[in-house]
Amino acid sequence: MDKPATRRVTIVDVARHAQVSTTAVSKVLRNAYGASPAMRTKVQQAIAELGYRPSAAARGLRGQTYTIGVMLPELRNLFFADILDGITAQLGDSDYQVLLAPGCNGEKAEARVIDAMIDRSMDGLVLIAPVSAKSRLNEVARSVPTVVVGRHGTSPAYDSVTDDDLAGAALVVDHLVELGHRRIAHIEHHETDRVRLAEMPNAQRAHGYREAMIAHGLEAEIDIASTTYTQDGGYLGAQQLLDRLVRPTAIFAGADVVALGALEAIAEAGLSVPGDISVAGYDNSALAAFGPISLTSVDQDGRQMGANAARLLIDRIGQRDRRTAQVKLSPTLVVRRTTAAL
Repeated sequence: MDKPATRRVTIVDVARHAQVSTTAVSKVLRNAYGASPAMRTKVQQAIAELGYRPSAAARGLRGQTYTIGVMLPELRNLFFADILDGITAQLGDSDYQVLLAPGCNGEKAEARVIDAMIDRSMDGLVLIAPVSAKSRLNEVARSVPTVVVGRHGTSPAYDSVTDDDLAGAALVVDHLVELGHRRIAHIEHHETDRVRLAEMPNAQRAHGYREAMIAHGLEAEIDIASTTYTQDGGYLGAQQLLDRLVRPTAIFAGADVVALGALEAIAEAGLSVPGDISVAGYDNSALAAFGPISLTSVDQDGRQMGANAARLLIDRIGQRDRRTAQVKLSPTLVVRRTTAAL
C-alpha cells in the first residue's frame, strides 16, 4: 500500500512550533523591522527543526519570488560560465536564486525562454547576447526588470553591460602587426540583420578588425571568413582561409571557441601553431588558459561583466523608474603561445 504524500510544512506550522504569531514568522522571513533578536532565534530554530521552505508561488503572489532568470545563448561556450560566475558571486549574500535557460541562438527559441521566465514571475532577467529584435527586448524590459549583456546600443527600458569590442579587436591586430604579420585574417560570425550588425559583439569585432587593418596600412590584406561563433564555424573558417591562393600568416578568431576549431583545421592541414600560423581568440575563457592550448586571447573580464549585470538588475528591481545605465568594460590582451614573430 502506498504511503500518503508528506504534507508541506506551512508558515502556520512554524508559528505554532515557535509559539508565535504568523505575522511574527512573516517578519522574520522578510527580515522586516519589528522582530526582536529573541523572536528571530525562536522562529529560525522552528524553521530548522521543521524543515520549512517558503513557497515560491506564494511569495510571487505577494510581489516577489526572489528568482533571477539568466538566458545564455548556448551552454558549450565557457566564456558564458565566467559571466554566470560573476552573477552568482554578486548575488551570493542576497536572497536571490539564479535559474538558467539556453536561448539556443534563435529569435523563436529566445521568445519561448523569455516568456517562460516571465510567466514564472521571476523578479528580473539577465539576457546574455540576445538576438531578439530591439523592439522585443524593450517590450520585455517594460514587463520585468532586465539587463542585457554583450549587446551594444542604448535603450530607455533596459540596462546593458558590454565590452569595448572595437578596442579588443584592435589589440589583437596591433599585437600581430608588432610580431611582423601582414596577412592577418579574421573569422567572424555571419550577420545580416541591420540592427544586430550595429549592436552585436561579433559585428563590432569584425568592424574593429577592419579599422585596425586600415590604420596599419593593411587594407589590401583584409581577409574574412564568415561562418559562425562555434567550434565547427572556426574549423570551417580556417579551412576556407587555408585554401586561399596566398594563405594568411595569422588568424584572429572572433571567440575562443572559434579559435579551437581553427586550431583543429590547421593541425589537420599538417601546419603548426605558431610556427606556420599564429592564432588569437577572444574571451580569455578557461579554454584559452588550458596549458596544452595556451591561446593568446582578449580578456573582457566575464566575471566583472556578470557582477555588473547583477548589480544593475538589483538596482532596477528596487527602482524601476531610474534612468537606464550602460557599462562598458575595457579589454586587455593576454599573450600566450599561439602567437609568435613571423
